[in-house]
Amino acid sequence: MPISFFWFRRDLRLTDNIALLQAHTAGDPVQPVFIFDSNILEELPKDDARVTFIHAQLEKIHQELEDSGSSLLVKKGKPKEVWKELLEEHDAAALYLNRDYEPYAEARDQAIREMCESREVGFESFKDQVIFSPGEVLKDDGDPYTVYTPFKNKWLEHFESSDWDDYDQDVDPVWHESTFAFPSLDAIGFKQSSIEVPDFDLTVADDYGKTRDFPAQDGTSHLGPHLRFGTISVRDVIRELSPKNEVFLSELVWREFFMQILAHFPRVVENNFRSKYDGINWRNNKDDFERWCKGQTGYPMVDAGMRQLNETGYMHNRVRMVVASFLCKHLLIHWSWGESYFAEKLLDYELASNNGNWQWAAGTGCDAAPYFRIFNPHSQLKKFDKDLKYVEKWVPEYDSMEYPEPMVDHKAARQRALDAYKKGIDNA
Repeated sequence: MPISFFWFRRDLRLTDNIALLQAHTAGDPVQPVFIFDSNILEELPKDDARVTFIHAQLEKIHQELEDSGSSLLVKKGKPKEVWKELLEEHDAAALYLNRDYEPYAEARDQAIREMCESREVGFESFKDQVIFSPGEVLKDDGDPYTVYTPFKNKWLEHFESSDWDDYDQDVDPVWHESTFAFPSLDAIGFKQSSIEVPDFDLTVADDYGKTRDFPAQDGTSHLGPHLRFGTISVRDVIRELSPKNEVFLSELVWREFFMQILAHFPRVVENNFRSKYDGINWRNNKDDFERWCKGQTGYPMVDAGMRQLNETGYMHNRVRMVVASFLCKHLLIHWSWGESYFAEKLLDYELASNNGNWQWAAGTGCDAAPYFRIFNPHSQLKKFDKDLKYVEKWVPEYDSMEYPEPMVDHKAARQRALDAYKKGIDNA
């Protein structure tokens, strides 16, 4: 009997998984597969916390499958080469997967689609990681939105009138009988990270609008990595929300806004969304960047945020805006430097949101903060951490002789940024 393959990617769960449900509905026995993509892994440190997290989630899935007389087939390599090998070894009816909208993923999936079609193997892809895919929420003239608020309004209109939750989850799984061994972290060339991904907590959604800006309260859900790797579906998250969780829901809409920006304007990966900022003469001082990375700028909220990131792989949302603004505007370092550092460190790193938020902070992105909006780290500290609980947790030497003086004067740095942006716009 032929089998169907299901390819785990950003959907590491057995429940509320659209492509997996569709594979079971088709009737052929389903063999789940995960590929540790060497194109991605070769850029990561050997103790990358995200790889440790993925491996642990896959092991849970493997154990659940064993209870059903099946197993998870885990491979490491370049996806196209892995699928060529699997399709030669097995009588495959179809390959099922959930869509990924990042440029690398779309190119990869198109190549594998063509391989399947050349072998007369079905290639079945489905929307799963979003409520609305990049082409579903458009202006009346069919163009993509580049401003968040009208996108959000149209998104909510679609949400209220659509059948986004209308599908049959009550499907009896039909697994392929298999006994594949589950590899250790060491076998795929990695080792256990000391950083753990925390569990998410959706109970904070009730007070999210009131607490989300105060880093010492930690009023955020820690949902990011779980949405990024799909240990919970975005549909399950929304089912848990109540009508009063409007602010929390808006964060999910921001996520889809940046995803559709990336899908419609893939040039933003390396270029300013707004080309009028292409003429800015960035300082890009390596020593300044190093001090920012280490949390040694002399600005307590900036330093606390960077040290939190380096130690835990997480940074509070309010603080992310402050540290990003500081890098781009106080230090005049190109947003791509900060974006790359966050990509290396963040547990919840996602290309679309990371790129969108960094360009927002730099003023170069769609619907971005205007270039003359420059966060004052001192006033941000007084407003959102006035008792210094957050700062004292991450910068224990604060208010001692060991703590460095501010590396730049805020007023002078602000004026330097205004001059550089203004001149850059004139030269673009």
